Amino acid sequence: MFEHQLASRATGLKPSAVRELLKHSKLPGVISLGGGIPAPELFDNEGIQLAVQQVMASQFQEAMQYSLSEGYPPLRQAIADICRQRGVACDASQVYITSGSQQSLDIVARTLLNPGDVVVVERPTYLAALQVFQLAQANIQSVDTDEDGMLVEQLADLVQTSPVKVVYLVPTFGNPGGKTLSEPRRRRLVELAKQHSFIIVEDDPYGEISFTDERPQPLYQHAMALGCTDQVIYTSTFSKILAPGMRVGWLVMPEWLASKAIIIKQATDLHTSTLSQQITAQYLSLNRLPAQIALIREDYRKKCETLASALEAKLGDHLAFSRPKGGMFLWAHFRYPFNATEWLKKTLENRVVFVPGEAFYNDAPDVTTLRLSYSTVSHEGLIEAVDRLAKSL
Repeated sequence: MFEHQLASRATGLKPSAVRELLKHSKLPGVISLGGGIPAPELFDNEGIQLAVQQVMASQFQEAMQYSLSEGYPPLRQAIADICRQRGVACDASQVYITSGSQQSLDIVARTLLNPGDVVVVERPTYLAALQVFQLAQANIQSVDTDEDGMLVEQLADLVQTSPVKVVYLVPTFGNPGGKTLSEPRRRRLVELAKQHSFIIVEDDPYGEISFTDERPQPLYQHAMALGCTDQVIYTSTFSKILAPGMRVGWLVMPEWLASKAIIIKQATDLHTSTLSQQITAQYLSLNRLPAQIALIREDYRKKCETLASALEAKLGDHLAFSRPKGGMFLWAHFRYPFNATEWLKKTLENRVVFVPGEAFYNDAPDVTTLRLSYSTVSHEGLIEAVDRLAKSL
């Protein structure tokens, strides 16, 4: 009876389709290709336990105390080292610790966006980013994608007629499409940002999970070459390569933004968990992360191959897709008019779950699309899941 008391920005909020599907994935016998979560059996139990023990033995009081809003200094330094290895040349003073990359997006949106500001996203795009920009009451506009990522020339046309303030994208092994923005388009995007003075938010949670030796240059690196790093915000996380329960992510921000963003973080949570930050820093000092990433890459590569091969064999006449070169997702679409959301009701009867693709569109959703995640399912489970999908047709 008091709904009229809600803030206007809260009245139109919708629950995450992925979060809702997690309820179904917990039912007995259900195989979930829905949630984009890492495989828990790959967590480095030994290494994390060792890091926890060392923190508890030598840093207990500090780990239980309030900390700096900017982040634990040794962790900021360790992350700066990681960023430089990725091609994001920054120092520790430019790294700001967040409670996962989801908070990074929220802080950036709160700091940059006024109601009605134009934010451009990919079509399709990361669902939780849409939630953040909707909560900020932004004017969200979409640019199409193909096998090489965002159609940057379509963006070039858009900026001629629309006052774009922010362009958000996941350029490497993106969620949900699994696509990677090509190098020519990366440079062209940064050129457009410099020419039209908009800000790029480069979200990179999956870049380390490559199935090949190729690693595209970060947009930040292109911005360095063009002298416009003040216009690129880089965010990443340990959720996909260490453990999501740690809730540790980071932002690389220019000073003009960071000085205000930190105040907003203070108003949000004061600081990211001191304990999580110190455990993460201690873990990184053990130099176990490279082997951990290699383990994840190989496991997901094999699972992706299993899923793709099973889909081609059992559903190739129905579904079209390209094989991912990294990340956690396979994006597919029906070869003919078909409503994947309606089909989900049938697949649930056969105890298999996926995410209908329309959830990832801000506008003009393609109802023939679906996202399949292979990260948490065994090889046998993936084959059975495809059998159940085929049965559902």
